[in-house]
Amino acid sequence: MNDSAHPLLPPTVPLLRLTGPGGTAVQVGGTDTADGLLVAPCPDQLRALLRGLDGRRTQRSVVDEAARAGHEPAAVTAVLDGLRATGLLVDLDAADLLAGDAGPAAAARTRAELPAVAGAAARDGSPSPWRARRSAAVVVEGATRVGVPLAAVLAASGVGRVSVRDGGVTTAGDTVVGGLDAADEGRSRALAAADAVRRASPLADLRPLPAGSSGDLVVLTRPWAASDPLVAGLQRAGVPHLVATVRGETGVIGPLVVPGTTSCLRCAELHRRDADPRWPVLAAQLTATEAATGGATVTCLMTAVTAAVQVLAYLDGTAAPAALGTTLELRPPDLSPSLRPWPVHPDCGCASPPPAPVGRT
Repeated sequence: MNDSAHPLLPPTVPLLRLTGPGGTAVQVGGTDTADGLLVAPCPDQLRALLRGLDGRRTQRSVVDEAARAGHEPAAVTAVLDGLRATGLLVDLDAADLLAGDAGPAAAARTRAELPAVAGAAARDGSPSPWRARRSAAVVVEGATRVGVPLAAVLAASGVGRVSVRDGGVTTAGDTVVGGLDAADEGRSRALAAADAVRRASPLADLRPLPAGSSGDLVVLTRPWAASDPLVAGLQRAGVPHLVATVRGETGVIGPLVVPGTTSCLRCAELHRRDADPRWPVLAAQLTATEAATGGATVTCLMTAVTAAVQVLAYLDGTAAPAALGTTLELRPPDLSPSLRPWPVHPDCGCASPPPAPVGRT
């Protein structure tokens, strides 16, 4: 590892003191399914140095500091390499830290989120996606019992700009843990949603996107998203979009549509029509009025978190999201996901490449 690496030992990794005839040792990690490393001997100064590995200093600076404290540089380097080998130590890109907002609250949030993001990238050798996540803009269409917790999770996970769109007024049925609450009844859903997201991530950029911009991804959280007039426009403009909702008592995540690459929501509607010729008549009735609020709290939250995983996988680019052209369905009581693929329908015509997608703002 070169001296310009920025080593981070996440604050959640325990440093456990052990004493014996040979002096004081420290067990780093190794208390659960992950591997640990025994550092012996380990005086208090070295333990403090390990705890202070916050990713803001280069390895050269860390080793130099240890040398000034009387530690052998080669031994400290060996400890750092051992921690790397066990996966406990994460090497940050210096620009990842610059992509975080200033201030203690944002710094604490960054320290909590960065290890998982940078660690996943390090395991497959890809660059850290943190800067891409910080510069991304996601639009959540619908301040629902899924949409608002989802927006809050995305903002807290480092997505730079999260905008919730909804022209309605909050009702008592809209409340959910991590989303709108009883005090919001009668308020604009969009404003109440912004407050909920701000509670989860005080420095999140919640500004509406400029007219004509749809950001990097749009999440459709109303029960029958395929009937939303927005969908055709998103498909034509090449804007990726994901369904995340609860229908009846079932959480539905996907399909994630990447225009020109995957099947689209119209494909799914055509497949439904093929399976049941009455579907267009039934769908018209389902979408004629706003659906009643549904879904148990745990179903709504599980749907929101599962959707957040899909959104982050897409933004990070570290793995193909499971919802690409596929629906993940969470049915009570166990909420174990079942997959329903939606292949391109031969009558749809969506396989033709769309125009270039709207850029980030």
